[in-house]
Amino acid sequence: MDPDSALRPGVEQRDPAAPRESPGVLRRDRPAVAPASGHLTKQQFVYTTLRNSIIRCELAPASRLVIDDIAQRLRVSIIPVREALRLLQSEGLVVSVAHVGATVAPLSRTSIADVFTTMEGLELVATREAAQKAGPSDVEVLAEIVGEMDRALDAGSPQRWADLNTRFHLSIGRLADLPLLQEMIQRVFDYWDRVRRYYFRDVLIHRTRIAQGEHHMILDQIARRDLVHIEQTVRQHNQGALAAYVSYLEARDAGEQREPGA
Repeated sequence: MDPDSALRPGVEQRDPAAPRESPGVLRRDRPAVAPASGHLTKQQFVYTTLRNSIIRCELAPASRLVIDDIAQRLRVSIIPVREALRLLQSEGLVVSVAHVGATVAPLSRTSIADVFTTMEGLELVATREAAQKAGPSDVEVLAEIVGEMDRALDAGSPQRWADLNTRFHLSIGRLADLPLLQEMIQRVFDYWDRVRRYYFRDVLIHRTRIAQGEHHMILDQIARRDLVHIEQTVRQHNQGALAAYVSYLEARDAGEQREPGA
């Protein structure tokens, strides 16, 4: 059983310009089967399935997570569902709401700032280490990814670009050759993946050209081992992205406040 597909309503393949679907419903028209013995445990299966669906925004922020419904949809008892929800709550992906129960954690301005601030700190270390350790073949691999990103933008494929963006940054993290740092970067990029998917049409799609220019700068600075300027570029890259999200949220909130009196 592929846990990634159990709750997937096809968000990955949709046109980014199309209206956003309501992905918070566990679909009963796509049966899922719990793993056989010797593979994932039932609790791991439920945890992985739910976590992937939350990260990919197939379960939207603030969606209710009804234990009985999830158990029925995934064909397991309620016990592994409860255990999985507890783990997801410890990661901040699920919250317990009074009189409602378990829900997917919202994407607040604070949580978005948390993601980008943490990412900036981790990437400052990773890019500095990568610049000191990367050899010519490593730089060539990064250059190939950046080249693919250029072609994705030229072809009008921002979703492809976004996937390659994640690959580019994680590749730099691997070049740092610090396992704990790499693990932390992977985790924060999971959280960022959720942010960028949910606000894809509203924010990220409008920043691709700016961000891509910064990727070229980071690549050049790693190749030249330019430790002074690479820190400035990484800060600019993350702080510029955060500013774009905050600006969008402020404009959205201001619009919502004007609506009742319009």
